[in-house]
Amino acid sequence: MPKRRPKTQPFTVADYLLTRLKQLGVDHVFQIPGDYVKHFTQALEHFDGIQTIGAANELDAAYAADAYARTRGLGAVSLQFGVSSFSALNAFAGAWVERSPIVAISATPGADMRNITDMYDVLFHHSTGDLDADMNVYRNVTVKAITLDSNVGAEEKIDDLLVDAITHRRPVYIACYKEVWAEPCRPPPKTRLKPREFVSPPAALENAVEQAWSMLSAAKNPLIFAGVELLRFGLTGLLQELIEASGYLYTTTTLGKTVLDEGGDKFIGTYSDAASIPAVRDTVMAADCVLTLGAIITDDYLVFIESKYPQMVLADTSGVRAGYFKYGDVGMKDFMQALLKKFRQERKRYPIRAVAPPQPKWPEPWVSNSDPVYADDPQVITYNRFFQHSMEFLRRHDMLKDIVMTYGVSSAMYVATNAYGLKQGSYVSSAAWQCIGFETGAACGAQLGSGKRAWTVAGDGGFMMLCQSLSTLARYKLDAVIFVMSNQVYAIEQVYVDMTAFQPGPQHVFDAFDILPKWDYLALAQAFGAEGIRVETVDQLKAALAKIRKTRGRPTLVEVVIPQKDLPGQMRRLGSE
Repeated sequence: MPKRRPKTQPFTVADYLLTRLKQLGVDHVFQIPGDYVKHFTQALEHFDGIQTIGAANELDAAYAADAYARTRGLGAVSLQFGVSSFSALNAFAGAWVERSPIVAISATPGADMRNITDMYDVLFHHSTGDLDADMNVYRNVTVKAITLDSNVGAEEKIDDLLVDAITHRRPVYIACYKEVWAEPCRPPPKTRLKPREFVSPPAALENAVEQAWSMLSAAKNPLIFAGVELLRFGLTGLLQELIEASGYLYTTTTLGKTVLDEGGDKFIGTYSDAASIPAVRDTVMAADCVLTLGAIITDDYLVFIESKYPQMVLADTSGVRAGYFKYGDVGMKDFMQALLKKFRQERKRYPIRAVAPPQPKWPEPWVSNSDPVYADDPQVITYNRFFQHSMEFLRRHDMLKDIVMTYGVSSAMYVATNAYGLKQGSYVSSAAWQCIGFETGAACGAQLGSGKRAWTVAGDGGFMMLCQSLSTLARYKLDAVIFVMSNQVYAIEQVYVDMTAFQPGPQHVFDAFDILPKWDYLALAQAFGAEGIRVETVDQLKAALAKIRKTRGRPTLVEVVIPQKDLPGQMRRLGSE
């Protein structure tokens, strides 16, 4: 039933913010309760059209809000002052780096408490002693952080804050003195908020396009390298038009995987450096000009950037670069539009019509990347065998259109970059910030934001960091699936510490700090109200997938038992590099 605010209750500052969030497509707000923020949470409880999602802890709430923003366009999380907002900070750092617009909503000690502090030097609970500490900390990972000390002018300040979030696609922070959330506000706004439009200086834009065109038109093997900013800023349609007009092949970063539906004769697969399918890596390395659009270039791409820097035309949120020439005041959208016009004008004189190399046929690329130690026992589940059979299952049952995958940094995230045929926006990962545990918390927000079933693959370590998220999924009857690749070690950490530990024999051991405790996942699933399944063989995995397909109304936790020393080929190459 719809929630109704009591007729005698005035329209408040909290109601104004909630109305704006609803207008911007936010139908769920993730929440951790608290006494300072009680007036906001009470308003949220009675606000019609937005559902409150009570999370197990702050990271659960904030990771969920992050994934919600990535799939919906904007997310919001309500946090208690100090103890809550500080706990959620890691999630906001990741959202800042990977451009996910979340609104952090909080409250601080009010005017009465501040006067008591001044008079008696009282330290209020959850406070460091600096009542602006939360806001000052969040300024480092938001495009704007404000605290409202009055309802006067609150509407304009809220609007300005939200416009910054949707313009820059990055987090923002808003708190009020605790009483201000309940103070009256002017009537609900009738106008809608829109991102600010930035116009590139015409001369700079013309110079950037001409310099880029001189490089692109001279290239024999040009390539488009697409990144997540295109998805965040709604430029995927322009990307598709550029691909068609240019005839270029294209690839994506790991973070930008599924910037478009994966398929067609121009998509070569995702480029994840040494973890890539060989044909993808060879095609990228053979390119003599790389049109890089909206890509966040991390140290995963050091080999690429060191070899291709002078051959790159790069357009992102910080400007445009063509070779060594930089145009910091040229916008990515303006540049893409102008370049598209140039391609269309030159189409008759521009002969490049490349066709992507064929994708590996099932059971590739999984078989060639599976640890050869287990080749003689086809029932042993390895990372690559898990993806081999789960991806085939999803394809065979036409489920790829109905799921959204979430990954924290793990061996599974890199192995999954080899997957092909995913739908736009269906691969949500912490590939730049590289946070272990993101995947589990993100499942709830990704499912609620996209309307698709969350399909999460975690390691033991990632799941252990945020196992309580399973309880949140069960509480709201979400049929998300969480696969735990259970080998009882931080495998990805061991790869970069000392990869010889994966070699056979008792003389090769893991570092003590990478060894994890053994958990009873079936008991944990039962305790949290989820379905629990344990699989140790490929046949058991196939049976579990068939069962999962029919499970509705509750999440499923699948313990996928893999050998401790399974080292997928993708990780072996990354570690060696």
